[in-house]
Amino acid sequence: MTPPFVFMDLRTADIETSRDFYTRMFDWTVNELSAGGATVPLFGDADQPWGGFTTLTADDRRTPQWVPYAPVDNLNDALSRAIDLGATLIRPRTDLPAGSVAVIEDPGGATIALWQAAATGATT
Repeated sequence: MTPPFVFMDLRTADIETSRDFYTRMFDWTVNELSAGGATVPLFGDADQPWGGFTTLTADDRRTPQWVPYAPVDNLNDALSRAIDLGATLIRPRTDLPAGSVAVIEDPGGATIALWQAAATGATT
């Protein structure tokens, strides 16, 4: 079976404290990578990042959490299906060089990101 998740995002109000904890707890590597003119910390190496950090904003009602990214073939179709099944849209579609992502909350309250990778040959 193919793993159900392609990326993990750690949503936290304190990236430095979280980074320190996970690097010391598990010896996970965090690299600073360029993305859209900014530098972002990502778990893994430059060739194979598997997770990253998102700053939890003060107006976000959710608690700090890990958010898994589930791959989908067509993000718009997956969003429509999720909403039909009772999900709530948390973050609308965002198109990035590596692909497109949207975040939903399932009917039970858990958060998951839906990820459509860019067409083959796209750069990150």
